[in-house]
Amino acid sequence: MEATYFGANGWLLEWSGLRVLVDPWFRGPLVFPPGPWFFQGELSQALDLPGELDLLLLTQGLDDHAHPETLELLPRSLPVVGSLSAAKKVQQMGFSQVTGLRPGETTTVGELAIQATAGAPVPQVENGYLLRHPEASLYLEPHGYLAADLPPEPLDAVITPVMDLGLPVAGAFVRGQSVLPELVQRFSPRTVLASTTGGEVRFSGWLNRWLWQQGSIAAAQQALGSVAQLIDPVPGTRYALGSGHGEHRPDPLGSLLGSD
Repeated sequence: MEATYFGANGWLLEWSGLRVLVDPWFRGPLVFPPGPWFFQGELSQALDLPGELDLLLLTQGLDDHAHPETLELLPRSLPVVGSLSAAKKVQQMGFSQVTGLRPGETTTVGELAIQATAGAPVPQVENGYLLRHPEASLYLEPHGYLAADLPPEPLDAVITPVMDLGLPVAGAFVRGQSVLPELVQRFSPRTVLASTTGGEVRFSGWLNRWLWQQGSIAAAQQALGSVAQLIDPVPGTRYALGSGHGEHRPDPLGSLLGSD
């Protein structure tokens, strides 16, 4: 299995014969209502869309996970699995093969078993995923949430934020630093891939002035010690997981970062 990071919440997960695109944001601004003055994110450059995709997997229906301008680039025949809010969003855009999952529900795509888990309440409870495949299995949740009712299970990898992000009064809405010890105890992963806060993105707007961050890659590495390997992924680089986990190599077709 291989994982390629695109910054923010975006990943390409590859098993033999199966390419899964997760929460992509590849071009165009990210704007939260009521407009750019409130909150806007901008990529340093547009990204090239991976080809030969087999599945689009969406954790949330919010634009930083189901980015409308990026979704417009994808064929409407591409199968989609997502939270109920994400499923509704892509159906309204014309995607024809859509499976919406509530936490606890499962579906399969080829040899990949997908189990939705309770994710972030933003405000409705969105999804994390347990992804089980004969080659490698992992847990993915972009806000650092872990359902208390998930039983312990050894996994090859966990994709999670490792820092906390929050707002005054409201508190943390990304809880990566807080959840990391629990994730390691629950899943005993060989590899932890840091997510959510990476990539070359510039944020602006009124809300951005109030955001606070706690934690760091160095602190996460110290917390993990020798229990698991921490990877701070470089966007556009493939990382091999499972057998020979943690190895990385450039994309053989060149950088996945492109331009308009």
